[in-house]
Amino acid sequence: MDFVDPDGNIIIPKAVRPIIGIEETSLGSKKGAKKQYRYGNLHIRDYGTYYTAHMDRVDPRKDPLGHLLADAPEYLVGAAAAALVGRAVYRKRKEDGKSSTDAARDAIIAGCLAGSTAGKIFLNYAAGQKERAAAAARLDID
Repeated sequence: MDFVDPDGNIIIPKAVRPIIGIEETSLGSKKGAKKQYRYGNLHIRDYGTYYTAHMDRVDPRKDPLGHLLADAPEYLVGAAAAALVGRAVYRKRKEDGKSSTDAARDAIIAGCLAGSTAGKIFLNYAAGQKERAAAAARLDID
């Protein structure tokens, strides 16, 4: 069994550590986990038969914005895209004579689509950069 997942998280079988005495949290992307825990910068996900763990650079309970900037910038990219596109769509719909309700509905839909797309694109870009850096490091080692 490999003990590191594709995202670089350490995989810990529950047979090794069946009980975690750490407070459950809702902060963080669950990525299919049943529960999540935090202990300082340590982020643990519970998948039922195993845990994954990684260290965040910033504890989101102490510095939420710092955590987004350092550990989850895709959420900031998505929020910025949603706000910019939503605002532009709202203004355009109002100029076209739509009611505030219709303009707001269209703006929310467009903003959500733009935000989720931008966040996903950024996440894929960052993952590609990480893979290239890892490949370059392997070449330097060999």
